[in-house]
Amino acid sequence: MPHSRLSRLPQWVSRWLGYREKSPKEPSHVVYLWSFIGALCGLSILQAIFGQVQYFIDRKVPPILASYGASAVLCYGAIEAPLAQPRALIVGHFISAVSAVCITKLFDLLGPERFEELRWLAGSLSTAVAIVLMQLTKTTHPPAGATALLAAVDKDVCALSWYLLPVILLSSTVVLVTALLFNNIQRRFPVFWLEPAIPPIAERSQGLGGSDVEAKPTIQPEASRSSSLTLGQVS
Repeated sequence: MPHSRLSRLPQWVSRWLGYREKSPKEPSHVVYLWSFIGALCGLSILQAIFGQVQYFIDRKVPPILASYGASAVLCYGAIEAPLAQPRALIVGHFISAVSAVCITKLFDLLGPERFEELRWLAGSLSTAVAIVLMQLTKTTHPPAGATALLAAVDKDVCALSWYLLPVILLSSTVVLVTALLFNNIQRRFPVFWLEPAIPPIAERSQGLGGSDVEAKPTIQPEASRSSSLTLGQVS
């Protein structure tokens, strides 16, 4: 495994941040078990926060955004996928929410009635813009497309306006923290934090089949050429 800065931390810390000297190979039943436990506990904690804490109830925050059900599939199940890593999870959801809020605010300038007529277009445009932004920032996280869509077409989510942004950040953080906890008991998460580690490529020795090595004509010594000529005359 390529060198990681996490290797400098104590083992009891680096383990829960996804660092291993050797990548573990888990049997299938272990993967299934921790995927189930992680998703069950992670989504339950998320709903407990937004559904039971009076602070969020007073602000009419939905108990959970449906897009995080899709994030659970990646962050607790397909944990080695690049789309499930922390950067994609946090930034993908956030920029999708920002783009959706901005676009719905622009559509809202047309008036309430006209906005209702064009809500479908606001949702489609929000999702399309979110996809491009995630591609540009290399933070593609498919469930984040649903975040952008919900922020435009779901009236309860749309009503949160700019308050949706801290809700998204908190939701993503809860999913990430619970994924770090449950996925690192017998598995490894994340595979990388910001960018995937690229192992160093050994330099190719010249003359071992490299395309940059030009074939040079073989020059026979003078004595060899004389011998060949003599033999030719004799024959």
